[in-house]
Amino acid sequence: MIAAPAYKRLLAAEPLFRRSIPALIIIFLLVIAASRVLSLSTLREDVERDGKAMLGLTANAIAMALAARDGSELPLASAGQSVIEALSRDGLERPGYVLGVTDGELVLAAANNAGQAWVGRGLDEIIRGGQPLFMFGARAGVLEVDIGGATWFAALDRSGTGGAGIVLVPRSTVLAGWHKVVSLNVTLFVLTSSLLLIILYAYFGQAARAQEADKLYEKAHDRVDLALVRGRCGLWDWDMSRGRMYWSQSMFDMLGYEPCDAMLSFGEVAKIMHPGDGNLFDFANRIASRETDHIDRVFRMRHADGHWIWMRARAQVVDPEASDIHLVGIALDVSEQRDLAQRSEAADMRLRTAIESITESFVLWDASDRLVMCNTKFQQDAGLAASEVLPGAARADIEERMAAFVTDRRLPNPSANRGGSIHERELGDGRWMQVNELKTRDGSTVSVGTDITQIKLHQEKLVDSERRLMATIHDLSLARKAEEQRAAELAELNKHCMRETERAEAANRAKSEFLANMSHELRTPLNAIIGFSEVMQQRLFGPLGSEKYEGYASDINTSGTYLLGVINDILDMSKIEAGQFSIEREAIDLRPLILETVRVVALQAEEKGITIDTQVSSKLQLDADRRSAKQIVINLLSNAVKFTGEGGRVLLRARAVGKTVVLSIEDNGCGIPKDALKNLGRPFEQVQNQFTKSHTGSGLGLAISRSLAELHGGALKIRSTEGVGTIVSVRLPSRRKRIAPRAKPAKKAA
Repeated sequence: MIAAPAYKRLLAAEPLFRRSIPALIIIFLLVIAASRVLSLSTLREDVERDGKAMLGLTANAIAMALAARDGSELPLASAGQSVIEALSRDGLERPGYVLGVTDGELVLAAANNAGQAWVGRGLDEIIRGGQPLFMFGARAGVLEVDIGGATWFAALDRSGTGGAGIVLVPRSTVLAGWHKVVSLNVTLFVLTSSLLLIILYAYFGQAARAQEADKLYEKAHDRVDLALVRGRCGLWDWDMSRGRMYWSQSMFDMLGYEPCDAMLSFGEVAKIMHPGDGNLFDFANRIASRETDHIDRVFRMRHADGHWIWMRARAQVVDPEASDIHLVGIALDVSEQRDLAQRSEAADMRLRTAIESITESFVLWDASDRLVMCNTKFQQDAGLAASEVLPGAARADIEERMAAFVTDRRLPNPSANRGGSIHERELGDGRWMQVNELKTRDGSTVSVGTDITQIKLHQEKLVDSERRLMATIHDLSLARKAEEQRAAELAELNKHCMRETERAEAANRAKSEFLANMSHELRTPLNAIIGFSEVMQQRLFGPLGSEKYEGYASDINTSGTYLLGVINDILDMSKIEAGQFSIEREAIDLRPLILETVRVVALQAEEKGITIDTQVSSKLQLDADRRSAKQIVINLLSNAVKFTGEGGRVLLRARAVGKTVVLSIEDNGCGIPKDALKNLGRPFEQVQNQFTKSHTGSGLGLAISRSLAELHGGALKIRSTEGVGTIVSVRLPSRRKRIAPRAKPAKKAA
């Protein structure tokens, strides 16, 4: 940043400035003194650090030299003395330094001339405060110790096996050079202070004489600066022979820099000029070569806050014949004019780009019907070359050269009262255009042409579609009449089917009610037959007289028992189908009930060597009819044992799943074919294969179990693989819920 002019600072704050100069000089001297004190303090630390480093290196060199002579037969004193003399010849012995060699007990065995008086004495007698050095050696570093009341630096290295190297030097010896530097700095500071005081005295005398002249100069300068600032311009004076330039205050104000009474250098001005607007060196070369004697250029200069200002500079050589070239000129701020021109150019470019980018043809005629602008689409539609649509061409001439239209029809226009019109034109290549023309406020005419070829094609397709639609509607009306006739026939057929269905259901209900009502008539004779056959088997009234009769009695009892079971199943199924089977729900502990049913089937399983395993969760509760639940388990277990071969296995599992209880019975019997699974669970349905032919039964066990499960709101599912086994799963709700009306199972005659 360029400083303000000296005369400005002097005149604006003369009393304060004059009073502050002595204080400033004193502060300056104090700053110099403080800086030198800090510098000397740092120098002292560096000198001490270098001295300590030298001591450590020397002690290490002595220890290494002793270690290299470990194989020598010389005594330690002689070996140490020779090592010290060798180091002295190598230049490691400095004035005031004590180099020595100690034995293992830290007794000084050899030393240079400065330490001969201490030979034979222990280091603890010579040095005070050196215990860390005696204990750790080189690891303790270089320590400050007390020898004879003076401060010394000491370094001890015990890395050798035969002895240790020690180096001592007084602190004053290390700092001797630093003391000389301190003396020199003090002398220079005193001389500098005296010179500044003399200059201060001369300044006050000169300032008094220049005060009056500065006041006169300030008044004239302020008038000129005020005029230049008001006009947003500045004066500049370029002395090319000396490479210096003077700026008026208004120049600094325009660019935001602090004014300066000093001359600006050539490089300072060139640095703030934009490199893309020309080079100040090129201007200077042209003027120096006498190619021109004036400057009139527009370029950018960087403002103090970083942005660029457009300047127009005009200058003239004061004396073209003089050897020293001198230019005087003026600079104007033209940023606003430049910005307005750029905005206008950018707006015009955006308008032209937008017009060129639209898919419609566009043309603008002025009030005199002369071309202002048009886009490429207009040229293509009109069949004109670029040279034929130059701005300023007459509209009549352009329309005369345009390609002829096949048809040109004027359409009604709501804005016709404002000079607008709409034309629908068919071009020679088969395309259709709709041209909208509108008058502007200044009398110009805007014409926009839109391609409506697709709309025309769609209109033709729409007319064709309407014709096809009418034909389709006629066909649909005929089809609807035919469908209404078929619907009437189907309705009549449906009524006939409903009547037949009702008769079939009535017959089925009558059959079910008949079987339900015949339970007493069927069971009473069978109970009598079974009872009398048991009396005959047990010979309660004496022997029968023949073993054949005994066999007959046994067959009668077996057949009667089987027939009673079949009738009981048929009657239970009939009650369920007739809706006469009622269930009484109660809380059932399922584990004891299952174990009880297993004991009922266990005898039948033992005869075939079948193992029945149970996996029932403890405290498994079920809200159901106890007799129905027991009958479901007995039916499924009996089927599993019946269709499982000798030595087979049956697994019964019961567990709670959510709000339901799942009961599954798994066997490794003969299995069920895949195509027969869909018929299982229907009344009187049995799977017929080679294994099941030897087993008797009504085929109602699964059907009754499925119906009882559904009465409880549950379901029964069967999974089976032929030759592998069968799994029957029953899912019952653990809590009572409202049961929706159950669809009756399919009926099949027994």
